[in-house]
Amino acid sequence: MKKQDNDRFSVIFFILPTLFIIIGLLFFPFPLSDEIELPLLLLLFGSLLILGIGFLIKKEQIAGKLKIIGWFLFAFYWSTRINSLYFAEGEDIVNAFLCIAGIYVLFYIAYHEWLSLKKGEKLDCLNWAAGAAAIAGLIYFGVEKTPLAQWLIDVVAVQSGLLLNVFIGNVEVHQSSIYYEGRFIVNIIFACTAVQSMVLFVGLILPLKNVIIKRKFYGLIMTVVPIYFLNLIRNASVAYLVKDNPDFFFMAHNVIGKGGSLIALVILLLIVIKVLPELFDEIIHLIDLYKRDGPVERFFSKYFGRKKKA
Repeated sequence: MKKQDNDRFSVIFFILPTLFIIIGLLFFPFPLSDEIELPLLLLLFGSLLILGIGFLIKKEQIAGKLKIIGWFLFAFYWSTRINSLYFAEGEDIVNAFLCIAGIYVLFYIAYHEWLSLKKGEKLDCLNWAAGAAAIAGLIYFGVEKTPLAQWLIDVVAVQSGLLLNVFIGNVEVHQSSIYYEGRFIVNIIFACTAVQSMVLFVGLILPLKNVIIKRKFYGLIMTVVPIYFLNLIRNASVAYLVKDNPDFFFMAHNVIGKGGSLIALVILLLIVIKVLPELFDEIIHLIDLYKRDGPVERFFSKYFGRKKKA
């Protein structure tokens, strides 16, 4: 590519995800109607299936093009969820920000799929990323969008309430709500089941190549099981912290609870890497994508890189 073409391509690269975000904010308010939710649901599962097919297909040209389409569609779906993620959990700016940042990340991965096709290169980390997204997404949304979600919510609510009852007593659980001495404390929702974190590790581990099933199984046991039980402790802890002070919910849930969950996930990731160093390799290779000599990288180097001293 010529320098002018590089600049044009890079500008387009930033304009497209920004346009997606603007469309999502303006035309997909919260809550979304059922008439809008159904086509979005088809878009979501369609994008994940396309990524999964791209992951499985051996012909690199076809696989690469499918994955590019899959990432674009997946990014557009998330652009429609920004308002929902912000308002659904009490104006949670963190979720909205992560969603917006994620749209740019998805575009960046799609761009590197395009770059690989252009250069005739094969990067295993890109294929692994597509497989991880497809597996984790299909499992997570396959549970969330079915009656399994409410069943799991009720099970987690009961177990969280039982754990809290061991320490303070007088705890009752009615469906998904936890009560203390007859007073409502908290309501368990799907996000409180830790399914997101569990399927994240399932998605990261299962698409690893050249790793025997036994080692993958050990990796899943070391992550999924601790996450489930740690989540029960988190739910019980949040309920305990707000039982006498409902106004403390934001701090207990969004700061202490989510902060503790993030620390636990990082620790579990470090542990599982000891068993599956291949996972570490894929993550590092994905992080190192910026080192490739593509038009976007050259654009950043030209306008934001360090200037050489004369």
